[in-house]
Amino acid sequence: MTRAYCICTNCIMDTSDSNITFDKRGWCDYCNNYHRNILPNWHPDERGEREMLAVAAGIREEGKDRDHDCIIGVSGGVDSSYVAYLAKEKLGLRPLIFHVDAGWNSQQSVNNIEKMVDGLGLDLHTEVVNWEEMKDLQRAFFKAQVPHLDTPQDHAFFAALYNFAAEHGFKYVITGANYSTECVREPLEWHYHASDLRQLKDIHRRFGERPLSTFPMADIFKFKIYYRFVKGMRVVKPLNNFPYLKDEAMQELADKFGWQKYAHKHYESRFTRFYEGYWLPTKFGYDKRRAHFSSLILTKQLSRDEALEKIAQPAYDEESMRQDFEYVATKLDMTVPEMQELLKGPNKTYRDYSHSMALIDLGTQVLRGLGLQKMIVR
Repeated sequence: MTRAYCICTNCIMDTSDSNITFDKRGWCDYCNNYHRNILPNWHPDERGEREMLAVAAGIREEGKDRDHDCIIGVSGGVDSSYVAYLAKEKLGLRPLIFHVDAGWNSQQSVNNIEKMVDGLGLDLHTEVVNWEEMKDLQRAFFKAQVPHLDTPQDHAFFAALYNFAAEHGFKYVITGANYSTECVREPLEWHYHASDLRQLKDIHRRFGERPLSTFPMADIFKFKIYYRFVKGMRVVKPLNNFPYLKDEAMQELADKFGWQKYAHKHYESRFTRFYEGYWLPTKFGYDKRRAHFSSLILTKQLSRDEALEKIAQPAYDEESMRQDFEYVATKLDMTVPEMQELLKGPNKTYRDYSHSMALIDLGTQVLRGLGLQKMIVR
């Protein structure tokens, strides 16, 4: 049976997340989880700063004989750019900046990375993904009719970073992950785990046409278990320990480095802009801005009324969408009519292909029981 439409009375998450629940007040489970589990354990204040300064001192000491004491994956977006600034200027670290070029960088992202690296006097390592392999894998995901079309990019980003870090002996990976803009996580039906290597390989086996000989790969268990407990690699999230307000951070980066602002979260990638802004809401009815705006509502960076006004408007203008449609189709060696047929094709989910969800879910429950996973993942 089709579920009656309902929207949270506190944020703007709604029944486009089919598993969302509401209490008697009309508050959704994301809002309740935020106030129950995240907010009491989140300290972007003097306490958090003291804790992170102590961590940074340990990183500096362990890495004193190395050229770089940590590594940071940078996309050109605000989170990764700001954490690079924070790591160098406020924590006194010597990070290697690591960027993965998957073939879809916007000019804004290229400019922002250059500005940050030059402005902070940091070293940059860029890993370029084989375009023929990336293109083949992305075409396979289109043909699979799943909503998580960004998996090829996302997997390349995290796998290349962590594989490089492990290979070169980095013990600390600094990330821009944070509660301030990400406390409401997108439902898995909108965006499935990019780290599920079993699913990636199955979709490629069914729809791909060439071997992924050099494509970076690392499943969630290698990342979460082997690299953590065998290689001794630790992921550090400094943005959770300092006041971090998105608009203020973007303005600070613009003022200090000439960093260029962009419209929405993740739109530093032209493919992601097209996928999140057009393909996903048009084909599946999922608008990731709901989760992004809801995070900002909960952290008091956006009012609910403002969010409702924003979500009522298209993510970007119709002419740019048309141009992006043609650009993406051409770059993936498809015609516009071919991609339009895929847009109208039968929708699938991650459950239609091999996956490791049972094991991932078990691991998530264990982490939640240990108090290490605070956000809702479902």
